[in-house]
Amino acid sequence: MEAILERPSLRDQQVAGASLRHFAQASKKKRSEAVTIRLQESEVAIAIPRKALELLEFILASMAQGKALSLIPSDSELSTQQAADLLNVSRPHLVKLLEQGALPFKKVGSHRRVQLADLLAYEAQHAAQQAQHLHFLAEQAQALNLGYE
Repeated sequence: MEAILERPSLRDQQVAGASLRHFAQASKKKRSEAVTIRLQESEVAIAIPRKALELLEFILASMAQGKALSLIPSDSELSTQQAADLLNVSRPHLVKLLEQGALPFKKVGSHRRVQLADLLAYEAQHAAQQAQHLHFLAEQAQALNLGYE
């Protein structure tokens, strides 16, 4: 797994923001499956899939906002620390979730590994449950006339 954990510098943010405006205009002109980009420094033209161009646009937008990025292949196995970082929880809490069966995992030697797809499914399920509980609490507050509108 490749990760860029540092936030982009102010200069990187400015360059990403400036290039994003031009990039967005240029990327919308053609709708073919592949696009050709030209690297100005070496004058090399490279054909890339449109999906890669869309990903590059997303990366530039995130950098312009000062966000750090992580790129993870969808079929990746994550360590408990990587999985905990993605869920924004502590590693001991994640291990507890694994041992309770909330998330499937496998052991490689003495180390636990979690599939990224399983982790994302758990995160989506957890978010849906949170939304459901918040909706229930909001309904209760309105029914009890607690002043929330």
